[in-house]
Amino acid sequence: MRVLAAMSGGVDSAVAAARAVDAGHEVVGVHLALSANPGTLRTGSRGCCSKEDSGDARRAADLLGIPFYVWDFADRFKEDVIDDFVAAYAAGETPNPCLRCNEKIKFSALADRAVALGFDAVVTGHYARLEDGVLRRAVDPDKDQSYVLAVLTAEQLSRAMFPVGDTPKPQIRAEAAERGLAVASKPDSHDICFIPSGDTQAFLGAKIGIRPGAVLDADGTKLADHEGVHGFTIGQRKGLGLPGPAADGKPRYVTDIDPDSGVVRVGSAADLEVWTVLADRAIWTSGETPSGAIECVVQVRAHGGLAAAVVEAVDGGLVVRLREPLTGVARGQAVVLYRPDEAGDEVLGSGTISGTERERHSYASELVSDTAR
Repeated sequence: MRVLAAMSGGVDSAVAAARAVDAGHEVVGVHLALSANPGTLRTGSRGCCSKEDSGDARRAADLLGIPFYVWDFADRFKEDVIDDFVAAYAAGETPNPCLRCNEKIKFSALADRAVALGFDAVVTGHYARLEDGVLRRAVDPDKDQSYVLAVLTAEQLSRAMFPVGDTPKPQIRAEAAERGLAVASKPDSHDICFIPSGDTQAFLGAKIGIRPGAVLDADGTKLADHEGVHGFTIGQRKGLGLPGPAADGKPRYVTDIDPDSGVVRVGSAADLEVWTVLADRAIWTSGETPSGAIECVVQVRAHGGLAAAVVEAVDGGLVVRLREPLTGVARGQAVVLYRPDEAGDEVLGSGTISGTERERHSYASELVSDTAR
């Protein structure tokens, strides 16, 4: 095939491009310029898309003997990822910008341009597997990125290739070294790529400004003032601005955020438990919406938050009734559905969390006869 390799300047995308070349595809490398004012150098493992990263990607492409281009997606990235990120926090949500970048940039804007130019697929260094159109977890559980890819539609997945998902990360670095790729030992990017300082609250504060509100306990007693709901997320324990723990000596956690009133509620660990997760913008990776209730294993954040559940598709969204309660479930994150078989690695779909319910329901003890197909 004629494929476009998205080359970030890191080791994973470099090896992905190399493997695509080895497979006999006609490969063209492209680096996405996502910042209108990119920094010259990265700050250790923080940030990405710097001029250094672009140079690293170009050198890898030169070593592989493939054409290389830099495409400017800065405006699109600002609108679809950064502005969305800021708006979500202002609305009391906890967004995952990697989800939006995959959905809106790498497998939408980039893939659309690639198809328009006659490419058959986009190759990336994501840790996930595609087998006969089915999205699965990566072999390396510590690097698995199927969660942030679960927002992709069946059509988008049909134009994607993930060559490194079948290999543990240490082996990818060893392979890069054997190939002579200079990025073999380059640190992985962490945190949020467009906040290289790592100070998310300072970034949001500069964008949103001061929006005063109150921190209340479960009884409605005011405990403190705050400067904006964007400084909080569900399940947060530290940095609440409280004078001390609860009367029983146990820590307090953020249990609810109301962006309209500016009220942030805190409570005990038990107050964080939810039994039902509501989601909108449902996406089914097969392209077909199941009818009736299906058994799934769900994941509600990028690392952890797994539970068995019964899921129903309702009005373009999802109602997820958990078999056991989960904590730290935040609006704006994704709930990703996996097939509940022994492997547990097949992605069935996803939705964006819009709300939760604390009441225990009958599915906590009853089984359904229907299963995901």
